[in-house]
Amino acid sequence: MRTGTQPMWGMSTLGDFAVDGFFILSGFLVTRSYLKLDSIYRFVWHRFLRIMPGFWVCLLITGLVVAPVAALLEGGSAAAPFTTDPTALRYIVSNSGLLILEYDIGGVLAGNPTPLVFNGSLWTLALEGLCYLLVAALGVAGALRHRPVLVPIAAAAVWALTIAYDLGANVLVGDETLRMVFVFLLGATAHLYARRVPMSGWLALAAALLFLLSAATLENYRLVGALPLAYLLLWISACFPWPLSLPADLSYGVYIYHWPILQLIAATGLVELPGAAFLTVGLLCVLPVAALSWFLVEKPALARKHNAVPDQVESAARRAWTAVGRQRETAQRRP
Repeated sequence: MRTGTQPMWGMSTLGDFAVDGFFILSGFLVTRSYLKLDSIYRFVWHRFLRIMPGFWVCLLITGLVVAPVAALLEGGSAAAPFTTDPTALRYIVSNSGLLILEYDIGGVLAGNPTPLVFNGSLWTLALEGLCYLLVAALGVAGALRHRPVLVPIAAAAVWALTIAYDLGANVLVGDETLRMVFVFLLGATAHLYARRVPMSGWLALAAALLFLLSAATLENYRLVGALPLAYLLLWISACFPWPLSLPADLSYGVYIYHWPILQLIAATGLVELPGAAFLTVGLLCVLPVAALSWFLVEKPALARKHNAVPDQVESAARRAWTAVGRQRETAQRRP
């Protein structure tokens, strides 16, 4: 089995579609969250609780547990990740700000099909955080509630920048940033105009065909296929009958832990399993870890969403701004 490869459609991978779909749905849900909360301080607090506690614990487990186990599986010493550069401590500290600067730990996993990368899926989290800040900025500017047309205009502007980038222009930001912001804004636009978007099975079929055609023929399928993909995902979410209601949200845990766990499995003889069997073993190993992440870290963190701290910070900020305003008025009245 070649565990470093993914199924492809045209020039895009299954991972491309999955990450784009995640950002589309995230744009929809995060925009709804901001409008529901109607407070920049509480919005930032909620987003922090959803991402950072689970992320930090994942970094600790990867550096302090996964790396030593991987070293042992390779026939080395469990101490190697703590004594060989880049060390586990460096991995944890360097990446703790959400921007992933270090993927390797002590040269371990050098023999894996995807070598020296302990958690390659975390790179998207910094861009997710950037999109949160974008929603916050649009919300403070009044675009989400009073001038929603600015959001699809912003999406169109990013789409134009993407075309310029593909044509070789210097647009100051990278391809991945443009990609994530674009599809995120499509999701945000979908929420703002949800009541005006018809949900039709025939439109969903047309969207699916256009998405598949664009993915099969274009190097960057998003130039044509991102919008149909957004419609298709939202139609499935709104109209498809789901028979199951899960008692726990394991999505984030699966996302942040699947890579290091699959890397551990790939460091054993199980790497020779057929693809379907390897993924089945990986899923059976990842789900319990994701459940532990939800019940022991993520859910307790989210239970603090209604903490008074954001309101206290907001009140303090308002008092500070009021004091500044009074000082300016006093200064203007002086001869």
